[in-house]
Amino acid sequence: MAKLLLSLTFLISLFGLNHSATFTLTNQCTYPVWAGLLSGAGTPPLPTTGFPLQPSQSNSVAVPAGWSGRTWGRTQCTTDPTGKFSCLTGDCGSGTVECNGGGAAPPATLAEFTLNGANGLDFYDVSLVDGYNLPMMVVPQVGAGAGGGGGCNVTGCFVDLNLECPAALRLTAAGGDESSAAVACRSACEAFGDPRFCCSGAYATPQSCGPTSYSEYFKKACPTAYSYAYDDGTSTFTCSSADYVITFCPTPANSRKTTGASQSEANSGAISLAKAFSISSLMAAAFILEPAWRL
Repeated sequence: MAKLLLSLTFLISLFGLNHSATFTLTNQCTYPVWAGLLSGAGTPPLPTTGFPLQPSQSNSVAVPAGWSGRTWGRTQCTTDPTGKFSCLTGDCGSGTVECNGGGAAPPATLAEFTLNGANGLDFYDVSLVDGYNLPMMVVPQVGAGAGGGGGCNVTGCFVDLNLECPAALRLTAAGGDESSAAVACRSACEAFGDPRFCCSGAYATPQSCGPTSYSEYFKKACPTAYSYAYDDGTSTFTCSSADYVITFCPTPANSRKTTGASQSEANSGAISLAKAFSISSLMAAAFILEPAWRL
């Protein structure tokens, strides 16, 4: 029996059925970002749950097979005289750089993953359901001969939504009022606590909870990101046997400061994206120029 189990383990490893992924987190922001990572209930832990990334710095994390969870960026982080670590946005409440099982305090841009799910596919998305704090992009990377089933699309939010965040949704630095510059943009659910914005209570079904003017602000700017709880159709993507590059402040965000980018700006962004991540300009342009919002 022991020999049989060893043989099965060898075959699983040989044919990639126990595939584990590598997440490479990269900071292209002009300021430091502290990555946070949280494993879902019942899934294997990661070797790290948080670390700093200086501008232009990357760090790779080995992710176990079957893992599900999320990652995000924390900004404006400090350590007080007692040694307690905290962040103005995306704080996980651990008091340390490692999140140690703590999730992101909203508002925060989230990259969410379920690896080796239905039909052996990875499911992934970038979500603004809990609000937004910085641009983020997810790029699957599939090795030669790995198949890459499921589409393996790029997704994310290139645009700096803090610049034009509606006044009622702005999170400002301590002491700032609604007219101050936003450091993050809250969801309508967090801002108002109304069940119709939270898709809760009487609004807890896809039929009763639809987009609002606030979620449309997110969706028009970031058409492939989740804008509210039931925004599945244009926001969930699949791939197989892939590694993933998660980038904070991806290149197009630096040249597209508002949602009204011109065609030439978008084309320039597509070329930069293609060069940065070794994908075709056509694929990148299709992502950047996707229609603003679809039901």
